[in-house]
Amino acid sequence: MDGSQLGIFATADAQRIADDQDLDLVEVAPDGDPPVCRVMDYSKYKYEQDMKAKKARKHQTRVEIKEIKFRPKIDKHDYETKKKHVLRFLTAGAKVKVTIMFRGREMVHAERGLVILERLAEELTDIAIIESPPKIDGRNMFMMIAPVKKDVTKKEEESA
Repeated sequence: MDGSQLGIFATADAQRIADDQDLDLVEVAPDGDPPVCRVMDYSKYKYEQDMKAKKARKHQTRVEIKEIKFRPKIDKHDYETKKKHVLRFLTAGAKVKVTIMFRGREMVHAERGLVILERLAEELTDIAIIESPPKIDGRNMFMMIAPVKKDVTKKEEESA
């Protein structure tokens, strides 16, 4: 079994060739004219395919979205604490959804929430980019922040 083509055979003959070598006859291209089959160890082939799929999943990166909630009347210290949480999420590689929750008549002063979001975005410009600008959805105002790609920052440092 060296991978060379054996030619066109009747199904029974091809099956006999596979049986003589204690291997399986596997149809790999059923749409071909004539259909293409391969003599191989099917269980070994299936195992190798599973290992390739497992390796591909292992190298896949899942982007996590974290959410942090602010209030429009947030105190200075509370703001700094929540900003540290956002910083931690971003450095871990997660995207952050920053939400300002309005209650009661606070919706009248939606600009307060906008000021908080803009201030946060301005303070995080060196490590994050704004993926979606502030939007109002019902009684909430939110904005998506994504971490800056690490390889981009290396290129900027080299050019400077």
